Amino acid sequence: MKKQKGIFITFEGPDGSGKTTQINLLNDYLSNKGYNCIQTREPGGTKVGEKLRDILKNPELNNSLSIITEVLLLQTARAQHVYELIKPSLKAGKIVLCDRFADSSTTYQGIGRGVGKETICKLNNFSTTGLEPDITILLDLPPKNGLERADEREHGQKKDRWEEQDLNFHQKVRNAFLELAKENDKRFEVVSAIGTIEEVHHRIIKIIDKRLKPIIL
Repeated sequence: MKKQKGIFITFEGPDGSGKTTQINLLNDYLSNKGYNCIQTREPGGTKVGEKLRDILKNPELNNSLSIITEVLLLQTARAQHVYELIKPSLKAGKIVLCDRFADSSTTYQGIGRGVGKETICKLNNFSTTGLEPDITILLDLPPKNGLERADEREHGQKKDRWEEQDLNFHQKVRNAFLELAKENDKRFEVVSAIGTIEEVHHRIIKIIDKRLKPIIL
């Protein structure tokens, strides 16, 4: 196999869209084809990031954690993630598969929480030192479907702080994702998350196979 160039692939989408399942399947698919992959997530990916993730997703803090604190903790986790894991992995020629990245901050906090898209984009650029994904897979489905899936997934467990938000919040997030995809159509690939796990997986690998050909050295 020829020398592999580092490639950054992110998965985005509303809660319940199946990102984690699909990123696991893509990791297996690419690894079986001989690509050197690393799988990670946000918030998280590092020891610092995982500790911040526990705070950020804790539903008991829903009424006490300020939106400014939420934004800055996410950006702190991302800065460490990029510095410690993502950039070194790309430099080593790996394919980095990340479950959520800066686009989630733009949609969830910028639009959903009302902080403002411009503010979040500036913070994203600062925390990532300008790093952007090569490919972003946006798994799209109506918020009602996603929340129903999330309920089934939790099996009676408490929802996290973002899943607890109302349907209007999740609709704003979905609309924001679709708008971002239009604005960045060379990077984004919108994939319907409706269907079986296998059907969605095949939609994704068809896109990835096509997109990787001109990138791999």
